[in-house]
Amino acid sequence: MKILNHSENISLILSIGLMLIAARLFGEFFRKFKMPLVVGELIAGVLLGPSLLGMFYPKISEAIYTHNDHASLALNGITNVSIIMLLFVAGMELNLSVIRQQGKAAFSTSMFGLLIPLGLGFLSAYYAYEWYGRNSSDKLVFALFMGTAMAISALPVIARTLIDLNLFRTKIGSIIIAAAMFNDLVGWILFSMIMGMLKGSANHSVLLTLLYTLSYAILMLTLGRFLINKSLPWAEKNFSWPGGFLSMALGLAFLGAAFTESIGLHAIFGAFIIGIAIGDSVHVKDKTKDIVNQFVTNIFAPLFFVSIGFKVNFFSHFNFQITAVVLLVAVIGKISGAYLGARLGGLNNKESLAIGFGMNARGAMEIILATLALQANLIGEELYVAIVIMAVVTSVMAGPMLNWLIKPKANTLDTN
Repeated sequence: MKILNHSENISLILSIGLMLIAARLFGEFFRKFKMPLVVGELIAGVLLGPSLLGMFYPKISEAIYTHNDHASLALNGITNVSIIMLLFVAGMELNLSVIRQQGKAAFSTSMFGLLIPLGLGFLSAYYAYEWYGRNSSDKLVFALFMGTAMAISALPVIARTLIDLNLFRTKIGSIIIAAAMFNDLVGWILFSMIMGMLKGSANHSVLLTLLYTLSYAILMLTLGRFLINKSLPWAEKNFSWPGGFLSMALGLAFLGAAFTESIGLHAIFGAFIIGIAIGDSVHVKDKTKDIVNQFVTNIFAPLFFVSIGFKVNFFSHFNFQITAVVLLVAVIGKISGAYLGARLGGLNNKESLAIGFGMNARGAMEIILATLALQANLIGEELYVAIVIMAVVTSVMAGPMLNWLIKPKANTLDTN
């Protein structure tokens, strides 16, 4: 059995230690300016990666973040596990009852906030793929990916922004959360299908991939959810709590991830659906969810987001045209779609525009999606950099725009 040698072991441990410390320092610094922690974590990766440290002090970069295949492979394995855990936590944040309860406004907002950016992203990538620096190969799969990338939101960033602005329990906040939940659910189902098409194009047709995806989701959200809900009281009585729950929940997440990976879908989809099934149980208290969230987002999430900066040189692969196109298509599609849906749902102009900007935050979920697409060679480095920049910009703009549009009236909004 191959094991890491002495120098490789030191390099791996040193890398993890520096990544965690740098992520926390930069994350807290940017949080003081009302920005999401993920912004600071990404900046830390850019500074420590090939974009800066590797460019000006290559020997130091080589000593710390070795390019040795075995140590790099180990670090890559840890970051892949981090992605699975992040999607599991994102699934736990989805509350299916919230989506059902918000009525006409949430339904129309979620539908138009999904379909318009999805259609705009797909059409622009299919008929004007040169805008994204792509050739005509795999046009359909690439266009499906860009449509999904334009449609998806970032529920954790949106929820945190609403909490910081004291809007989470208002009518506006509830509509944004419900619509974002629905967008993320559909978006990750679509992305899992796209990855399945890439992995099993020789063996799986689009219809078979769709069948696998929907069958797994329906089974886990019905029978699987029922069994989990019934078994949790027994587990709470017989296992240490919340430690026992943490072990069992993450164990189920990895089993679900392994299953979907084995049938040609991506592992993250299995963990995401398991997260929804567990998080939707009435026996899982908010405090228990928070423990899982804290464990993942403060240890594994920083490792993943800092590692983003190691994947490409953000300066040498920055393309202004591609970045501008991605940003414009993403912002116009999502804001106009959510705005139109909210207006049709009975909200006024300012409220509808606020909902559009709230749902426009892409954050961590967009970066995960782009990273997986880069690993699958579906997108290149320049488009990857553009999508990461778009995710950061849309996340940063959400808070100030929401504050400007509706903060003075926050206390007068209906909280039902």
